[in-house]
Formats: sequence, structure tokens, C-alpha cells
Amino acid sequence: MHPAQRLIIPLDVASLDQALTLVDQIPQANFWKVGLELFLATGPGVLQELRQRQKRVFLDLKFHDIPNTVAAACRQGEAWSLDLLTIHASVGRQGLQAAQAALGGARLVAVTLLTSISAEQLREDLQVPLDPSAYVLHQARLAQECGLAGVVCSPQEAALVRQACGEDFLVVCPGVRPAWTDSQDQARTLTPSMALAAGADYLVVGRPITRAPHPAQAFERVCSELAQFF
Repeated sequence: MHPAQRLIIPLDVASLDQALTLVDQIPQANFWKVGLELFLATGPGVLQELRQRQKRVFLDLKFHDIPNTVAAACRQGEAWSLDLLTIHASVGRQGLQAAQAALGGARLVAVTLLTSISAEQLREDLQVPLDPSAYVLHQARLAQECGLAGVVCSPQEAALVRQACGEDFLVVCPGVRPAWTDSQDQARTLTPSMALAAGADYLVVGRPITRAPHPAQAFERVCSELAQFF
């Protein structure tokens, strides 16, 4: 797979015009992530626009609700021919199974632990008496047992998940930060090349590219760093 196919670029903007401007600025980027901010601002219209441009779509709404509700949401998502769709692994076994059963073509991936959460926050704020790697590994195994396509985890846990869950299990790593940029609000991150070496299938790289003076050049710079693996 070409390095450009490994990168998912988040459309973390507040309007359809801003989103499409960014897509047009990086024509070589094929895989785009739509999150809460943009989806609430535009509704599903942004999904239609991306599909018309023949782009792959990662709808990252991180469903977290009772089993019946997450299943119903997944059924609605089917209309948009999504490539990836997210649900929190913490909905539990019944919720994960219900969502997976309701989904058709899209690949459902479970968010294990937000990359902004540190070990201290996991322990103190969430009262989970595990270190992040152990918690993420537990959530990944649960998602795999429920038939999901893969998980979203920090690149620091990618190698553990890959070893435990095998080569066919998708590992999507957000919050990836090149060495030439600041980590910003990411507590558990790696560079793109390190994340890929750890076993990630897809890397979500946002602000280092989308907020660069020349986004297309920043995109190509990340691709060049990944080219050593291909």
C-alpha cells in the first residue's frame, strides 16, 4: 500500500466550505475523517460531497449508548457507504455485538482509550486501576471477540494490539505527530514512521498537515517519511 493510502486526514473544521477547501488543497489525500464538529455543522451533506469526489470516508462519531441505540445509529450509517465507523469499546460486549450485527459494508472499529488521556487520568479521573497499555489491550480483545474489524488506539499501544490480535485486525492510530511538530494535546503519541513500525494500519495525522502553511507539502513530507517501509 502506498504511503498516501495509510494516512487519514481529519476535517476538524466548522463548515462545509472550509472542509472542501482543505480537501481541494490536498488532492493526493484519499482518506478523510469526519468528526463531531463538522458533522454537527453540516449533517451528512459532507459525506455526500466526499463520496462525489471519490474519497474514502472515516466517520468518527464515537458512538456510546445502550445497545439498541448504537445498533440503530449503525444502520443509519450504512446509507453512506462508509469505510470506517467508530464506537467506544466501553459500551460493553452487548453494545459492541449489537452494533456489529446492525452494520453491513462499513468496517466498525472500537475506540479503546482516547489518546489525550494519560496514565494518571485513567487512574484518577476514570478510576480504572490499569495502566493504559493493559486497558487498551483488554478493550482490543473484547472488540475482536465481538467481531469488530479493529480498534482505534494510540501508537504507543499498536505493537501490543498487533501481537495479541493478529495481522487481520485493523489498528488505527490517531494523534500521530511528526518529529518536526509539537505534540499539542496528545498524551500518548509517536511519529508516523514509529507508529507504522509498531504495526499501525492507518495513521490519523491532523494539525501538522491541515494547519501547515502549505498542507499539500506537509502531506508529502509525511509520505516521504513513511516511504522507507514500502
